[in-house]
Amino acid sequence: SAKVAAAGSPCGREVEASRFSAAIAPVMPRAWTGLVLALVVVGWWYSDLSPRVPALPAPAAGQPLPPCRVPIGAAPGQAPLQIDAPRGLSPFRLDVAALTPLAGISIDARVLSRQDYRFGADAELSPTDLALGWQDMSRDSVLERLSITQSGRWYHYRWQEDPPLDPKTIATQSANMHLIPSDPLVARALARVQVSERVRIVGWLVEARYTDGGTWRSSTTRGDTGSGACELIYVCSLTTTP
Repeated sequence: SAKVAAAGSPCGREVEASRFSAAIAPVMPRAWTGLVLALVVVGWWYSDLSPRVPALPAPAAGQPLPPCRVPIGAAPGQAPLQIDAPRGLSPFRLDVAALTPLAGISIDARVLSRQDYRFGADAELSPTDLALGWQDMSRDSVLERLSITQSGRWYHYRWQEDPPLDPKTIATQSANMHLIPSDPLVARALARVQVSERVRIVGWLVEARYTDGGTWRSSTTRGDTGSGACELIYVCSLTTTP
């Protein structure tokens, strides 16, 4: 906050100070209003309601990207399908990290929640997490009895009284997916995904190795829980239906 101080004797300078205060009085509210509006616009632009499409993780100079052709397709509502990565599919480098494909994956599921991330190397690589549910975890009668949230790259669910499904079923028929868009088309589609839509995702489960030596490895099974149980997916295609 700004403070205006008037120094000197009360004769003469007090009149000048009062004139100065009167002159700036109408200006200060306009200045603060403009600042508040600017902060609101910036906050909206970086919020989940923004139409902004996150920047793609750029490929390292001179490095080719892997072929985005995963020859499988999950049936609507059924468990994700997974195949081994071809032997000839080599690691590839992005500016932020090197990615090693672990397996191909196809998912057809309901969007339970989404969370966007804006800052840090993880967000630069994977700007959005989608919590997805399939089979029983895509049913309205189940989801209306669960409270679902995301934070810190985790997916959380809670219930009151009795759970709508066996807790193991809840854990194995839903997952938090960290998504890496492979091209501008995928990035734009990902930016438009909304909760409760059905989404079809095809891509590669990957391990990311950052330039500082840190790693981020995808789970390769839907049956695990806890730390390391989320999928890190290099997304080749993404489509949605209401």
